[in-house]
Amino acid sequence: MTAGLRRMGARALLVLLAVVAAGAPAGPAAAHVGEGVAGSDFDGAVTSVRPDLPGVDVRVLQFGDELEVVNTTDTELTVPGYSGEPYLRIGPDGVWRNAHSPATTINLDRFGRTPLPSDADPLGTPDWVQVSTQPQYAWHDHRTHWMSEGQLPPVVTADPTVSHTVISWTVPMALGGTPVDVAGVLTWSPPPPGWLVWPLYALVLAGVVAAGSLARTAGPLAAALGLGASASLGHAVATPAPSVTVGSHPGAVLSALVPALLVLLVVVAAVRAAARGRGSLTGVLAVVVGWLLLVQGLPDVDVLWTANLLAAGPPVLARASVAVLLAGGLGLVVGGALAARRFRDRPVVVPV
Repeated sequence: MTAGLRRMGARALLVLLAVVAAGAPAGPAAAHVGEGVAGSDFDGAVTSVRPDLPGVDVRVLQFGDELEVVNTTDTELTVPGYSGEPYLRIGPDGVWRNAHSPATTINLDRFGRTPLPSDADPLGTPDWVQVSTQPQYAWHDHRTHWMSEGQLPPVVTADPTVSHTVISWTVPMALGGTPVDVAGVLTWSPPPPGWLVWPLYALVLAGVVAAGSLARTAGPLAAALGLGASASLGHAVATPAPSVTVGSHPGAVLSALVPALLVLLVVVAAVRAAARGRGSLTGVLAVVVGWLLLVQGLPDVDVLWTANLLAAGPPVLARASVAVLLAGGLGLVVGGALAARRFRDRPVVVPV
């Protein structure tokens, strides 16, 4: 194969990688953060279910924005609306929702801004519509989260330097004829101080750019690529459990592993190029990896400045992974481009 054909093949491979980088990771990256944001200063939790209900699981999602119920018993669980009207029936034959309940419309929007239809009537005869064939459902229950958009709770405004309990809430339900009270809390915590974390992000960015722009060989850039691959894999493994109405946790992790494995594939090729003294090719592949890392990390950028984040495992590792994806990814794009230019005209030196 002539040198010209080899160059054409390499260029075709890079174009293919760029196309895959632009499209393939977008879905899994978005899946990592669930149905909404990946980070928040608010957080919600269920503190008790009374009486205890074996076979019924209740949890809050998205920092208190949603309430999820899974009922695996043979008895139907009912949830009233805000005026006590019939709203949900969750049981062996799936989920049924009362179309005439005002809660059906109010809960469509996170802040309850959807206008009520003319037939919404808490006193009217229920119109049951099946919305799922599975005994599980998640919805925006406005008793579990803060409803004032763009405005902090007064207790937080009074002292934003400490954590606060914003709401202690209760959502009534019934299993068969047995009344059930689901209790929980919504909390707020101060975000990490910018003066502490942002210099670390800047240091990662500067270090990766320097690896591509100042190092005499492509070795330091290859090391930075290895760091990026580790962060990509860690980010995928830290994928949180999604709502059961969206998918399974193993499925979400496998989906998130797709872009991580693509990153690993390109990093292996880049490290091999660096070992063979092909600094220019290493730089070009570093640009591709940097773009892949940015596509993975950008949907989760809010974890860098919020107190709580959605992740499986230690939060500090999940936050560090996103920091490397973003700061390291940008550094690889810049440093890789500089390395590709610097090493382009240098002779290839193969280590003995």
